[in-house]
Amino acid sequence: MISDEQELDGPPIFEIGEKVQLRKMIRNDGTFPGVDIGANLAKKGETGYVISIGTFLQTSYIYAVHFMATGRIVGCRRLELISCDDPAYVPAQTPEIAK
Repeated sequence: MISDEQELDGPPIFEIGEKVQLRKMIRNDGTFPGVDIGANLAKKGETGYVISIGTFLQTSYIYAVHFMATGRIVGCRRLELISCDDPAYVPAQTPEIAK
């Protein structure tokens, strides 16, 4: 596994157009305009598509993921995502609503 410090030494893990799922909730760290700091931007289990790939501090890739359900485009690090094409991928279970 590539450490975060050396991540840019290799190619990006995800490709543009790839369907991915969040492994954890993403909150606004102050870089998402129009939303309060600490507010939820995307929930664990949401799926979206990688639309661009950038870098952060010349150490790691940042994947811009378009979450279709909310319309938001959120920057995510590789450890926050899993490919829906990955053999280890298991869709997140949605809690059943009590009737």
